Amino acid sequence: MWQNPVTDGYPKASGTNTLTAMTDTQAPAPLRSAPQSTNPVAPAPAGARTAADVVTPDLVARLTRGVIGSGRTANHTPFTGDKLADLPEATPEDVAEAFARARAAQAAWAAVPARRRAAVLLRFHDLVLDRQAEVLDLIQLETGKARLHAHEEVQAVAVAARHYGRKAPAYLRPKSHTGAMPTLTKVTELRQPRGVVGQIAPWNYPLELSVGDALPAFVSGNAVVMKPDTETALTALWARGLLIEAGLPAEVFQIVLGEGPVVGPEVVRHADYVSFTGSTRTGREVARGAAARLVGVSLELGGKNAMLVLHDADIEKAAAGAVRACFSSAGQLCISIERLYVHASIADAFVERFAARTKAMRLGSSLAYGADMGSLVGERQLETVTRHVDEAVAKGAVLVAGGTARPDIGPLFYEPTILDGVEAPMAVCGEETFGPVVSIYRFTDEDEVIDRANATAYGLNSSVWTKDARRGHAVAARLRTGTVNINEGYAPAYGSAQAPMGGMKDSGLGRRHGSEGILKYTEAQTVAHQRVLPMAPSLGMDDERYAAFMTRSLKVMKALRLR
Repeated sequence: MWQNPVTDGYPKASGTNTLTAMTDTQAPAPLRSAPQSTNPVAPAPAGARTAADVVTPDLVARLTRGVIGSGRTANHTPFTGDKLADLPEATPEDVAEAFARARAAQAAWAAVPARRRAAVLLRFHDLVLDRQAEVLDLIQLETGKARLHAHEEVQAVAVAARHYGRKAPAYLRPKSHTGAMPTLTKVTELRQPRGVVGQIAPWNYPLELSVGDALPAFVSGNAVVMKPDTETALTALWARGLLIEAGLPAEVFQIVLGEGPVVGPEVVRHADYVSFTGSTRTGREVARGAAARLVGVSLELGGKNAMLVLHDADIEKAAAGAVRACFSSAGQLCISIERLYVHASIADAFVERFAARTKAMRLGSSLAYGADMGSLVGERQLETVTRHVDEAVAKGAVLVAGGTARPDIGPLFYEPTILDGVEAPMAVCGEETFGPVVSIYRFTDEDEVIDRANATAYGLNSSVWTKDARRGHAVAARLRTGTVNINEGYAPAYGSAQAPMGGMKDSGLGRRHGSEGILKYTEAQTVAHQRVLPMAPSLGMDDERYAAFMTRSLKVMKALRLR
């Protein structure tokens, strides 16, 4: 079990100083020199902060205070490969101790009224927005992404905190139901916290996919033991500190760091419920571990997401939207678009505009706004991207834009890349790249393109572009993905926190957001109070008369349209 140690399923090494604590170490692929027509570099503003300015010994000491770990590990920045911080590393015994502490604190936290628990989330919402500059620096340093893409995480966490801060008491309040014998049977549905939730969070969105998923667990009365990726641990630790400042009891939120094959199974082994975001392969292992203990699990897994540009789409808007959909966070986003289907009648015009916008994207590593795309996260990501692109070109695909590593900016930079003429069995055709690479496919028949979009084991996200709202909704209903965005790539569906988000097929189990995103962290308990008459022969009735009475009663209840 857990042969793939990385929580998002894409074994990540961190640059020149590769640490094996959470990664499979592998030599980087040879880097090609940047050609003349390369993406421009975003200039660094005067006085821009550096890693040393942000990750100070005082900061690391403050963030790791109270974190269990008898060993030592470290994380690195993909911008340079340099070490960011020394961190506590957990052993199996440390994980058991973290669960013991969380379990001891959980009952008292669950006894706090739901409205008071929700108030913690609302205070956290304000703190995140007020102090976002701190965490934006950490997200950039740990993931290499552009600052605007880091801000997507701040937005998503604030939306989740606001939603569950406002709606959790309603989601969790007791609900009355019609009983077996109306008026005589009073039924109440209660929601009980599961206990201690084990959460395994990935590296690609270290704020949103860590604390963003933990918020509904906390507000429903659970404690959480979280294992973030070591390379992005500072972001999760920062969020923990802010939640404690907002009023969450410190022992209720435990973080354990360490190698995936060591710490991950221990989290699954001790948890009362498991939340996992990562690869489909690792997700299956997590599910098997949870199933062996008969505990619940939610899994948000991989995707090979499609964007459909119909014949009546606004070409300029679709081209601009494709840049966002394909290259946000350098394509290291589970709901990012990797397959782009364009109607043949507008394909040439669309590709021309899309390529122009892609080639104009500014790459950069400054801790400031201005760059359109940042770095890949690790050597393995760079190797996968390079292999997919090089193999496709060698087998006849056309390189429309990009296709080049940019070591002149940083060791893990790769240009946003558009491929045309991609066909099976090219790896990029069916495998998830998880990088800034998209393939263009042309179509003429709407039914055919829907079938092609659905012809994958995955079913996470898709996008439809059209000026006809009715057509867009009709196509969306036929796509086998957990979310569909019309005239945008991924943000509207993901950012709508009242609606569920998750995957079909091999893209996962369960949902985040909405009622499903919080109720999964609870156990439903039905309390039925029988009054006046028992559900058995009474008032002198023998068995036969009671059976006849119940038969008549059931017919009457149907006639009265009782549910």
